Amino acid sequence: MSEEEAPEPDAPAGTDDEDVDAQLFGKWDVTGIQYADPSTRRYLSVTPVAHTMGRHASKQFQKSEISVVERLANRLMKTGDNTGKKQKALKIVDDAFDQVADRTDENPVQVLVTAVENAAPREETVRLKYGGISVPQAVDVAPQRRVDQGLKFIADGAYSASFKSPTDAAEALANQLIGAADYDVQTYAVGQKEEKERVAAAAR
Repeated sequence: MSEEEAPEPDAPAGTDDEDVDAQLFGKWDVTGIQYADPSTRRYLSVTPVAHTMGRHASKQFQKSEISVVERLANRLMKTGDNTGKKQKALKIVDDAFDQVADRTDENPVQVLVTAVENAAPREETVRLKYGGISVPQAVDVAPQRRVDQGLKFIADGAYSASFKSPTDAAEALANQLIGAADYDVQTYAVGQKEEKERVAAAAR
């Protein structure tokens, strides 16, 4: 057999491109994530890609196909000072994930999914008008909106805890994720969810 026809040597174990690509930020495994809430599972996509360059923006509801990690980073950019700073937001998420892993010894991607499920309100109120009188009415929240609200509460909690505070953004976000994953009502995200459901229960 000539040198040109000689078979290529087998690649060393663990160097397969797919194995490398399957890790978020090159560190976190995104396979085997457990979902406790079947209603929001299809809207909590987990992929190793943390930046899709806005490819989801062309179609309505396509945002649910991108990773929940990127959606969290997008939420962190919703304030005036941070608008458009995607790399900064991703760095905050990456650092927060490192802190979550150190403090909980768990996969931070799993902690994020659990936190969003726990922070997602199941009921909220709308305003109905009857002859000029505005009356609150409790309604069920659509699964996609539940995920949107959960991410919003987590990002808002991290922003409020780090704004004009010695607590940096990554630490504040890690605190929100761990607290929401443990369903700690002292956490901003869970507190907002409980408040929305309490108001809705009074409007039934």
